[in-house]
Amino acid sequence: MGWQTISRLVRRVNASIALIAPPSLTQLVLRIGLATPFWRSGINKWDGFLQLNDTAVLLFSTEFKLHLPGGPYPFPAPEAVAFLVGSAEILFPILLVLELATRLAACALLVMTLVVELTVPDGWPVHVTWAAMALGIMAWGPGRLSLDHWIERRNG
Repeated sequence: MGWQTISRLVRRVNASIALIAPPSLTQLVLRIGLATPFWRSGINKWDGFLQLNDTAVLLFSTEFKLHLPGGPYPFPAPEAVAFLVGSAEILFPILLVLELATRLAACALLVMTLVVELTVPDGWPVHVTWAAMALGIMAWGPGRLSLDHWIERRNG
């Protein structure tokens, strides 16, 4: 088997793979994949509309610490931080799934991932996956299967 034959075979395999995983489908799966863990975490922080549960506040008051040099340090204003985090964990996944302000939502979840990494440093294998998904969404955008794409095309 010569190099030209191998090259043609590789091109055919790559073309077949491209049909299975087009960029827009990949971007859709990235958005859903990144939204899911944050949504699940966020939904567990609420007892009702704008009503944090006691566990969420307790976690930010006693359990969660920022692992920075010289630390770990407690979160400042734990009730406010719990409210902001709980809200962000609901809002940004919704934006990702609805495909609105997609890059902004991915950037916000990347920042949250970095803070989560500082809070739970042993979770880095999962956190690096979240960061990779957020960076991919930020770099390549929401894709053609998105409201962002439709709005951009409509507004020129």
